[in-house]
Amino acid sequence: MDLRQSRRRLGAGFLLTRRYVLTALHCLQGLDPLDDAVEIDLTGERSVRGHVCERAKDADLALIEIADPQDVPLPVPTAGLAKRGDRWSGPYRPAPGDAKLTGSVDDGGTRHMCEGGGVIEALQLTADQHLGDYSGYSGGPVERGTDEREPTVLGILLEQILDRHSTEQRAANVLIAATIGDALRRFDRFDVGHLIDVLRPPSETPAAPRWEEKEEDKKTERTERSERIAGGESLLLALRQWSERGLIDATQAAELRSRVAQRVIDGELEGGGRA
Repeated sequence: MDLRQSRRRLGAGFLLTRRYVLTALHCLQGLDPLDDAVEIDLTGERSVRGHVCERAKDADLALIEIADPQDVPLPVPTAGLAKRGDRWSGPYRPAPGDAKLTGSVDDGGTRHMCEGGGVIEALQLTADQHLGDYSGYSGGPVERGTDEREPTVLGILLEQILDRHSTEQRAANVLIAATIGDALRRFDRFDVGHLIDVLRPPSETPAAPRWEEKEEDKKTERTERSERIAGGESLLLALRQWSERGLIDATQAAELRSRVAQRVIDGELEGGGRA
């Protein structure tokens, strides 16, 4: 999908969850420095509003939060792990006349120092298309294979390797992509500690009661609230462990953690703290 601001194309991005779009930070170089708002082109003339909510400068990654996730009609792709020899494809094309990228995975988990200065967990990819210059493809997803009905996202395209034998600094057909797992670890929005903090909104001075509550009722309410928050924390930690053990994919885990946090927050705000 294309990212735009005031009808000016910025670069590529793709759905990481229903609420968040992942992109390469350098794709946002044309962004107004005083305005983080972007338009996200979904399909055809359909677009939604969003804003840049987090930047991981050392890893050249950025996260965009969609203003109204209910407006997103597209399915969220699952995440997967790449291994050497896998076939991959890049569905994003900078322009309709540009080639769709395909190729093979050379390394499914190498360490790479990216242009942002940080060391990332990366995929080293060989492209079938010898374009000489792959600028414009950054920020697009790397998907497994070419014929799967449901796409599996392996990473996000970031860089191209220069041809060491070229005197014109031309790019080789070797590309670098950050893994989805590394991308998720870069942002506080998907960190368990951050979500647990969200579960504990700052307390406000309660309004004067309209009638006197019994001490037993207050104690029961405090107990129910503590149990609800403790249950939410336990589930958040379990989701993180399941994701690290490969029982559920990274994007599913991130989406589920956000849902758990939202459910607990909703319970805190409804009915004076009752779910």
